Amino acid sequence: MILYHGSLVVVERPLVGIGRSDLDFGPGFYLTKHREQAERWAKIKSGRKKNSEAFLNIYEFDRNSLNNAVYKLLSFEDYNKEWLDFVAFSRKGMRPWLGYDAIEGGIANDSVITTVDLYVDGIITVEQALDKLVNTELRHQICIANQVLVDSCLTFKQSIRL
Repeated sequence: MILYHGSLVVVERPLVGIGRSDLDFGPGFYLTKHREQAERWAKIKSGRKKNSEAFLNIYEFDRNSLNNAVYKLLSFEDYNKEWLDFVAFSRKGMRPWLGYDAIEGGIANDSVITTVDLYVDGIITVEQALDKLVNTELRHQICIANQVLVDSCLTFKQSIRL
């Protein structure tokens, strides 16, 4: 399966230990199966940092490797209560991602994170949050948090300057 990573640099050898722990799925290397999503993210990051370039990094991922009992995958098929709680707990610093090698599901982008924040702050109920999310298009992300999994199952193909 082809996966994409938008960045300010070429990333031939991804490292999972770099990054913030308060992201949707915790620390790790984030990718998506949607090329335009990765391109958009790279351009957003580049626009925030003066004199920087945007790159689309392209990888081949051996998805079958996640079926191996050695690796533990958590997958969210849609924006549901489990996803909402997981992201809320991550952003609160509760580390629900511990013990997983890869986590896959929707992105809490700007429109979605507003709903998550309202839920976390107790302003809206879980039912109200889910009502807001039900018609939101799921934007895919996968966070690989295990360096062995990255090294053995993710192959760098090319990088394109955007």
